[in-house]
Amino acid sequence: MAEQLGTEGVYGSPLRELADVAPGARRFSPLTPGAEALEDLADASLTRIVVAAPPGAVEHRYVLAQALRVLAPGGELIALAPKDKSGSRLRKTLESLGCSVEETARRHHRICQVRRPQACDGLAEAIAEGGPRIAPNLGLWSQPGVFSWDRLDPGSAQLLATLPDFVGRGADLGCGVGVLARAVLKSPNVTSLALVDIDRRAIAAARRNIDDPRASFAQADLREPAPLLTDLNFVIMNPPFHDAGAEDRRLGQTFIRRAAAMLKKGGTCRLVANIGMPYEAILAECFKTVTPLGQRQGYKLFEARK
Repeated sequence: MAEQLGTEGVYGSPLRELADVAPGARRFSPLTPGAEALEDLADASLTRIVVAAPPGAVEHRYVLAQALRVLAPGGELIALAPKDKSGSRLRKTLESLGCSVEETARRHHRICQVRRPQACDGLAEAIAEGGPRIAPNLGLWSQPGVFSWDRLDPGSAQLLATLPDFVGRGADLGCGVGVLARAVLKSPNVTSLALVDIDRRAIAAARRNIDDPRASFAQADLREPAPLLTDLNFVIMNPPFHDAGAEDRRLGQTFIRRAAAMLKKGGTCRLVANIGMPYEAILAECFKTVTPLGQRQGYKLFEARK
């Protein structure tokens, strides 16, 4: 019998050949602009959900607990992950939450199937542990699963130490929870700052961390065609170079192209990159002048002027 539209869901982007996802399944992901938030779904709302389990231990348990929370008793959960990226602990995590698990392995993935029991163990605790919180080392709101969620990323630290006093309209691309943006907004000459990140959780945290009318916030995937900010005076960024755990140098190159498109003539882009990232050629292609600002602790910094 076909499931009623809207009662099946999928979290993340599981490989199609490893798990059947209904055509009308509701999409849940913090990393897909426009996707629903699993956290916002009422208890026992779904009859089936397929979950691409994330690798981080706390986020892994949190997502599986949320999936069980939104399933009706007897509902089916299919959870999968690469063996070397949390798949090896899938069964143990689900059993600790009170589930009986059937496990298979295919294409270097572990695939676990469970029926949601009438009562689960430890859901509230797992959800509380993985939810938004003040990260002590940052003193800011954050959440497990966000990039560098509980510490200052070394690349961002290098950029933070060399930021000038900006003037005019700007953007922080890949803003995270707002560490760099807070520093930029200390300049009274900044008239506006757009914070952009693909991670909905990062944007939510940044909103809590920055109380400034000059700041605006947007969840966006800079790889996708979308209306761009224009005529900016400056852009700052620590561009990512991983996608779904795999290195992808095209990400940083895309960020550089987008930054150039956003800037007015004479506008500047300040960026930091891992020392092994080959960004010099794309910077030279997109900007009139490129000034290296030095190398420190495995990172290199640039100022590029359009």
